Amino acid sequence: MKRLILPLLAVLALCGFKPALPLRYDTGPVHLTVIDRDSGQALTQYRQDGQRWIAGQQGHRYSVRLRNGSAERVLVVLSVDGLNAISGEVAAPHQTGYVLNPWQTTDIHGWRKSADEVAQFVFTDPDRSYAGRTGRPANIGVIGVAVFREAGRVSWEAAPAVADSADARARPQARSSTTERVRVTGSSAPAPQLGTGHGQREPSRVRNTAFERDTAFPTQQVQVRYDSERNLVARGSIPRSSAPVRDEPQAFPGQYVPDPPPQRRR
Repeated sequence: MKRLILPLLAVLALCGFKPALPLRYDTGPVHLTVIDRDSGQALTQYRQDGQRWIAGQQGHRYSVRLRNGSAERVLVVLSVDGLNAISGEVAAPHQTGYVLNPWQTTDIHGWRKSADEVAQFVFTDPDRSYAGRTGRPANIGVIGVAVFREAGRVSWEAAPAVADSADARARPQARSSTTERVRVTGSSAPAPQLGTGHGQREPSRVRNTAFERDTAFPTQQVQVRYDSERNLVARGSIPRSSAPVRDEPQAFPGQYVPDPPPQRRR
């Protein structure tokens, strides 16, 4: 029987801060992967000029996969198009977020509407995105997390070996997401073609929990920018040689000598 491990919606305790540690970008306990829910694939992350990029597809639903690779609970504030994915406010690190247990992996499927329901994340035109429709289009095209450690935290010595859990099955798929470095710079940045819409509602249960942040500033902050494949190729984020070949008619489809058919045995 499939066991569902739920994210915990954090109720923040903002007292007892310790002096902040230096902020570390990209590196830290939480790994972020974007999953195309219609294809079932983890979207490849391309690095260009210090930024991560993924190519989304118009009309496809997606989820944000968060994997806690540490032996401690962490708080993850999730921002989509510059908006808090739980409250809908213009995102800031001090806001509410999801609490992940040690070694937990969970998929966030949409904008939180209640403790039992979300509105699906879906790639759409910027003017039809949730940020665009609510008059806050300045940060369309970016997904980010701010991660906090817990004050007075207790560590697990090792990751639990639970082969039949939902997050145990999710980890290999998350690791399959590759990151490619790109040094080519496009001549000009095209206008963004994708934002994140407020899609259909679906069940997604969470519960409240108390969490006291170890510091006032996140220990990790990661952002992934997204756009259409065409735009990423145009700006040089995806090398043209890496772009998927479309099933279109070709004047000269044959490029190499094919293998002969197998010989029949006599």
